[in-house]
Amino acid sequence: MNESQTVIDHLASRQEDVVAWLKRFLRIPSVSADASFAANMHEARSFLVQRLQQIGLADVRLLDGGGEPAVYGEWRGAPGKPTLMVYGHYDVQPADPIDQWRTPPFEPTEVDGRLYGRGTSDVKGSTTIALEVVAAFLAVQGGCPVNIKVFLEGEEETGSPSLRTLVQRHRDLLQADAVLSADGGRASASVPTINTGARGNAQLEVRLRTAGKDLHSGRYGGSVRNALHEMARLVASLHHADGSVAVEGFCEGAMPPGARQRADTAAFPYDEAAFFSDVGGSAHGEPGYTARERVTLRPALDVNGLWGGYTGDGGKTIVPCEATAKLTTRVVAGQDPASIIRAVLRHLQAQCPAGCALDVVAMNDGSPASTLAPDHPLVRAAEAVLERETGRQAIHVRLGASVPITSIFKEMLGIDTLMFGFNLPDEDVHAPNEFFRLASIQQGARAWTLLLCELAKHPPASFHNS
Repeated sequence: MNESQTVIDHLASRQEDVVAWLKRFLRIPSVSADASFAANMHEARSFLVQRLQQIGLADVRLLDGGGEPAVYGEWRGAPGKPTLMVYGHYDVQPADPIDQWRTPPFEPTEVDGRLYGRGTSDVKGSTTIALEVVAAFLAVQGGCPVNIKVFLEGEEETGSPSLRTLVQRHRDLLQADAVLSADGGRASASVPTINTGARGNAQLEVRLRTAGKDLHSGRYGGSVRNALHEMARLVASLHHADGSVAVEGFCEGAMPPGARQRADTAAFPYDEAAFFSDVGGSAHGEPGYTARERVTLRPALDVNGLWGGYTGDGGKTIVPCEATAKLTTRVVAGQDPASIIRAVLRHLQAQCPAGCALDVVAMNDGSPASTLAPDHPLVRAAEAVLERETGRQAIHVRLGASVPITSIFKEMLGIDTLMFGFNLPDEDVHAPNEFFRLASIQQGARAWTLLLCELAKHPPASFHNS
């Protein structure tokens, strides 16, 4: 029996144990965006440190960059073979709105082959697959076909604000030939795909004030500016009626989609009508592009939250003095996210009416888009594995979401990333009732096992010459 098959069989025999461990991981509400979950973030790190030590990794430790530390461990017993950094993240999105969950968000629940809970799909399920494959190689073979460095981030869901500092502090430790990311996901359950890039992002939160305090709407209504009215106008000014972004300079630097990118996008079987009907939405956005091109090849600007005034039960007759908005951008190759988010801020400042004060609450410059060359060894290895597993040639796709490490590790360490997660796009990531298909665990374990063996065939230098 060959090396990979013994590991695959071992993983299949441990399926129940793997799911049980994943459930323990999911019960830890490791929400990085909310400081009230700080103790849970610490618990998640301790949980992962224990697991990395248990499976036999060396130099297991926390790497601090001034924010939520990353968890690190390594196995360096394959001289002459490539060194692969296995990436995942242990933080998750807030579970709000809680009342829309059909099962408790932090009590993983199995229903019809699906495991429900916050973080199941993004990205504790795929992170578990990656860790268990490394564990299986060490348990069955006594070693891995490649050298392994595990890097589990704690700030991915907040835009990785301290990742650059962390990499600067630990640059020597983080040297590798390439990165395999458990984040990124599959584009389709039925068609083999390889992620060859992702959009970048940046974040902005602003607060608008129109008065020193909330006012009685009977005494002041109709005679003073209302903060919510003015914020609604500001937000509405960000886009033209056709869905295109109205911010001057928003598309600055954006490389137009190339012929190969548009051909790959067109080759992907995509039901645009179903894309909208599945979520009860309707088409809207930059003219001249298909929906799939808009979410993978073009920049976007979205309002993520807008609030102010009274939101409790019943009524309260006031003129709100304050309103807040959270916004994010998605940028494409050629764009500087810091410049783009500042263009958005300049637009808001220019549109803010006299008598109103607009303040920046928070701004995250984010990370740029990333691109993996079609002939990169990571891509060729993934193509070989997916063709072996499916009997079909994989289609190259780009990810509409952002995975900051893909561009930051390239920028600071000179290493490329293959996103090889096994979550799927319909699994309600970032929304109530997030789930992960249990069948994806065995599928992912097989593919990760084969991929590590395939990558061992490539000399380390080949990863740096692509």
